[in-house]
Amino acid sequence: MKKLHYLVLKAFIRPFIATFLIVMFVLLMLFLFKYIDDLIGKGFDWYVILQLLMYASATNVAMALPLAVLLSSIMTFGSLGENYELVAIKSAGISLRKAMFPLLIVISMLSVAAFLFSDYMLPVANLKMGSLLWDVRNQKAAFLINEGVFNSSIPGYSIRVEKKDADGQTLHGIVIYDRMNTNGNVNVVMAKEGKMFKTADNSYLILKLKDGIRYEESSGDEAYNPRQRFIRSKFKETEQKFDLSGFKMQRTDENLFKSNYAMMNMRQLSYSKDSVLNQADSTRKSAFQQLRFRYKVFNLNLKPQDLVPQKSLKSRDFIKMLSAPNREQLYRMAGDDVRSAREGISYIVSSEDGFDKQIRNFIVEYNRKITLAFSCLVLFFIGAPLGAIIRKGGLGLPVVMSVIFFLFYHIISTIGEKYAKEGDLSPILGMWMAIIILTPLGVFLTYKASIDSVLFDANLYKQWLLRLFKRNKDA
Repeated sequence: MKKLHYLVLKAFIRPFIATFLIVMFVLLMLFLFKYIDDLIGKGFDWYVILQLLMYASATNVAMALPLAVLLSSIMTFGSLGENYELVAIKSAGISLRKAMFPLLIVISMLSVAAFLFSDYMLPVANLKMGSLLWDVRNQKAAFLINEGVFNSSIPGYSIRVEKKDADGQTLHGIVIYDRMNTNGNVNVVMAKEGKMFKTADNSYLILKLKDGIRYEESSGDEAYNPRQRFIRSKFKETEQKFDLSGFKMQRTDENLFKSNYAMMNMRQLSYSKDSVLNQADSTRKSAFQQLRFRYKVFNLNLKPQDLVPQKSLKSRDFIKMLSAPNREQLYRMAGDDVRSAREGISYIVSSEDGFDKQIRNFIVEYNRKITLAFSCLVLFFIGAPLGAIIRKGGLGLPVVMSVIFFLFYHIISTIGEKYAKEGDLSPILGMWMAIIILTPLGVFLTYKASIDSVLFDANLYKQWLLRLFKRNKDA
């Protein structure tokens, strides 16, 4: 038995590591394609991109791990069946369930590790990636001067050059508009050529200009002299300094992102949910106290002469007993109270909707951390017997079958989560919908594999169809 367990584990570990790395690479490529426009042309250091990819890899574990378990389990038992090793195992009196037992231990340990990862490490990774991605997307594009194009990325300046040499530093036909005084393009610097370079700390851009003219327009110094002054000064060589601090990446405080649901562990989610419930209860109580005072009896201090005499004292229509001015006053006061009560009720309804949405999101994220562990177990009980049934190893049919079943699992999970967040379904039921649906399928496939069923044998169905058509033809 020990040799058998070692054989099964050895056959599982290699494809599991390979498929996990391949899936992680594909998901990282999808992440880069999604945010490629936010990364190109902003002059990020290499370690910033590396950090972003590392955090993105951690957040992709929740999708890569179940798929890797499903694919590797199909490949493992498919390869064993294709090489008739499963036949040898069963001929020795060892059932399929006993052969799966060592992998069941490994998958159980992997599920516990996935749960701990989703509760302790994944919120931190989401927080790091969320804050870093926010800073990356809001980062200014790197300062770059192109020929014949005005560059206005430096606040208060607009720079244009006619030609730039191959060294990237020598410029020709330079025009600089200075708009720092907010009065338009009143200050202009023109130079035939110049040199461009940055300081050692990349904080400033220095332009050394040669053979140029500076034009300045300004109003008169004295209040009684409204005439403007125009100053033109030539220079042989001058230096223009530009602040590049706005192009440096500024990190946002991570505490601003900690209130997001995906960035909390289970303890924080439970605490936040209880806080929202207490806030909702206090809002309901205060709203009830405000609405209760709308139910009141108005005392208009009426005098007998204010009442209109009625023919019958048995009439209960007391409003008709009021005079027209008092009746109008009563209607106006009642209408004001109804409008105030309606506004209060509208506010309560909107607040209740907001509280319910928050609570649903907390419950969804709380159950997501648990369903990740159970999804590994369920997909293993689908993949292992499925591989024993199809008896095909490698990257052909196992990949197709695993992708089909994983898409089925992922679509059900996505639909259940959407309905749970929208309030159309219980959050617990929505997050566990895929597990509930796929568990009977795993039990069914395990039973079929244990009795050597030919569930996916194409020749069996082909022969059955031929016999059916032959029977219909004879009839």
